Amino acid sequence: MISDEKRARLNERQFFGRRKGPGLSPRQQGLIDDLYPKIGLSKPEKRPGALDPKALFGPQFSRFALEIGFGKGEHLAHQAIRQPDTGFLGCEPYINGLVGFLDTVVREDLSNVRVYDDDARDLIDALPDGSLDMVYLLHPDPWHKRRHAKRRFVNPHNLDALARILRQGGELRIVTDDPVYRQWTAMRMSQRSDFDWLAESPKDWRTAPGDWLFTRYALKADREGRWDCYFRYRRL
Repeated sequence: MISDEKRARLNERQFFGRRKGPGLSPRQQGLIDDLYPKIGLSKPEKRPGALDPKALFGPQFSRFALEIGFGKGEHLAHQAIRQPDTGFLGCEPYINGLVGFLDTVVREDLSNVRVYDDDARDLIDALPDGSLDMVYLLHPDPWHKRRHAKRRFVNPHNLDALARILRQGGELRIVTDDPVYRQWTAMRMSQRSDFDWLAESPKDWRTAPGDWLFTRYALKADREGRWDCYFRYRRL
């Protein structure tokens, strides 16, 4: 039986919410049973280099990216279609979101994506140093309550890990519509000496990048008066 103290420590390390929503239809379950084994990843050994993107995608791929918590995968699919020569890793523990993306993989016939249905840090800890060109962290859970602040993904430990796997000149992109997380991110990133903020004026972090896709979530936030902040950082 897990002690209350150990349960509390585990909860502090959980950066995502629920794992499952409404029940899956037979077709959705079929995607999990048939497609996920082909493009899904097993939990890798926890050591740098245990998961080699080049081995996953093949020698024809020279660039690699990771999206942490891709929801239903609208943005991930958009980038994968735009960049067919880039291998994309996507992590999403919410099973209903994962199924939504698997449906897109079939519809768009995507061959340059691999997915993982659990904690993104499992993959991050296993990737080689300097192996990624881009990391996306879009609309992470803000964990509003003060006692839950330790669960926010943007923290020194996770940023150290992302700095390790990004190549020199690689980009970390963090997008949030939450004012608390906006301030939290700006403060945490200002303390880093290994990332250079690419914004030169307020317009830069209030204007979407040229390759941005306005997902259903982003459009809803805009209708409700919440504006996205686009943090872009270059790995030094």
